[in-house]
Amino acid sequence: MSKMRKKLLFIINPISGGKNKRNFEQQAKHYLNHELFDAQYRFTERPNHGAELAEEAVNGNYDVVVAVGGDGTVNEIAKALVNTSVVLGIVPEGSGNGLATFLEIPSGVKEAIAILNRFQIKAIDSGVLNGHSFFNMAGIGFDAVISNRFDKESIRGPYGYMKTVFSEITSYKSQVYDFIIDGKKFKREAFMISLANSSQYGNNAHVSPKASVSDGLLDVCIVKPFPLYLFPKMLFHLFNKTADKSEYIDIIRGKEIFIKRAVEGDVHVDGQPILLGKDLEITVHPKSLQVIY
Repeated sequence: MSKMRKKLLFIINPISGGKNKRNFEQQAKHYLNHELFDAQYRFTERPNHGAELAEEAVNGNYDVVVAVGGDGTVNEIAKALVNTSVVLGIVPEGSGNGLATFLEIPSGVKEAIAILNRFQIKAIDSGVLNGHSFFNMAGIGFDAVISNRFDKESIRGPYGYMKTVFSEITSYKSQVYDFIIDGKKFKREAFMISLANSSQYGNNAHVSPKASVSDGLLDVCIVKPFPLYLFPKMLFHLFNKTADKSEYIDIIRGKEIFIKRAVEGDVHVDGQPILLGKDLEITVHPKSLQVIY
């Protein structure tokens, strides 16, 4: 075995995106550049197992860890790689694949592994919400409620997500939030708040079209209450990359963000729902993760 080959670990989420991955190892071995990589393969078996396997890879002097799954799988693995020399790779196999899509990593095993073989690396920012890391998007309000419901759904993919949205949108009530963004205070009523590191949720739905994963800032996207009959127009803005033009969306960039709400409730980090209290503190960690793109 050549000492020049990079130690690579594929961490595969077998249930992400509702996609069968039993043949993934066979496919990957066919397309991977074995002169560049010495690869191993592990499947996750329970929640947060990806983080455990990634930590083992860091301690085992691996050079690259590849997340095979969606944004939740990427989140589990990436949080173990922050501020280390270990590089993250992504084979997008989830429902939304927001970070991978933003980084222009194509779906399809052959195409995604071609990106790994190219081994082009950039450093990206990460966000932290009350101690929970995120790399693509965190959310408060309606977005977080949907993430919680969708996490329990048996139907995955964009159809399952939109089914959940339509089942909840008529009954959801907006809330009033107090903000401090880089020292500036203000109050807003919001239907939802997205904390955007990249521009999009996934599936090319862009809530903050000018967001960058490497500018040292997070985009605080405040979606104000809107008449339900305008929901199709709001979707048009998202998929047409014009959300920043909507009168119902304010985007404020910042490094240190504090949000106070009246009651505890759901938030999400990269689509993974968690229950947090009234006070939310969000910070950005510039160029803290190395990613193949």
